[in-house]
Formats: sequence, structure tokens, C-alpha cells
Amino acid sequence: MTDLRDDRDAWSMANCSIARAMDIVGSRSAMLIMREALLGTRRFDDFVHRVGLGEPAMAARLKELVAAGLLERVPYREPGQRTRHEYQLTRKGRELLPVITALRNWGDTWAADDAGPPVLSTHRECGHRVRPVLRCELGHDVNEGDVDIVAGPGLIRST
Repeated sequence: MTDLRDDRDAWSMANCSIARAMDIVGSRSAMLIMREALLGTRRFDDFVHRVGLGEPAMAARLKELVAAGLLERVPYREPGQRTRHEYQLTRKGRELLPVITALRNWGDTWAADDAGPPVLSTHRECGHRVRPVLRCELGHDVNEGDVDIVAGPGLIRST
């Protein structure tokens, strides 16, 4: 197969998966909400407090993430209270864990202040830091120089 990087002008970015992903989670607030959801935050007031958005902006962002299928609204009712909703991760939302972990690790290395990282992701079993890695579908570790970019079924060729 020919690596598509050799002929970049032959393919269109009109169907770019990175652009589409950024349309969903590309805002600072969306990523911070997903960070919080992955850390176990479920309730609206907790999202507002932990992310630092005002209530109207938080309501809008949560509505967008629910519409995108990353979170789902689930009713709950505490004794003597009205029914309310909490936000739970869907499979689609949980699959952002490696992305958020990679972004956190990058930020720890390149953007943290002199005090160091504010939090660490560690493996519960051994206590060592968690790092996302590139692997092929057969489980082989893949280095940057070992990746070819080839045509997929959704590639749109430029005319």
C-alpha cells in the first residue's frame, strides 16, 4: 500500500475524523466536563463547581455532550425530593479515557508549572503511572516511524 502522506493533495479533508472529533470535544469546557465525568462526577451542581462554568453554559455543554452520545441523562430521586437527572458516561464517552490520559500526560510534561503535575494517573495494581501507547489491532507496540497512513473506506479524493 502507498502511504497517503506521499500525495497529500490527492485527498480531501472534507471527511476528516480528527475535525469531526474536535467538533464534539474540541472546546476547553467539553474536555473538562469529560475529565470530570471520567473521574466520577455525575451531578449538574458538581460539574458547575468542578469545571468552573456558569449554570447556563454548563447546561448547554452537557446538552451537547448528551446529544453527541458521550453522556446520558439518568433520572434519580432522593427521598422527599423531586426527580432530578445525573449524567453517566456512555461507552463512547468512556473511550475518551486514553485521549484524556494522553492529553494530561502531555500537559504534565510540557505545560505543568515548576511544582510538577497536580494529579497522577496510576495503575491501582502496581502504583506506576499510566501511559497510553500505540498498538496495532494484533497487539504489537507501534512507534511513530512505524505508522503508514493509507486510504480508508471513507476517503474522499480531491478532483
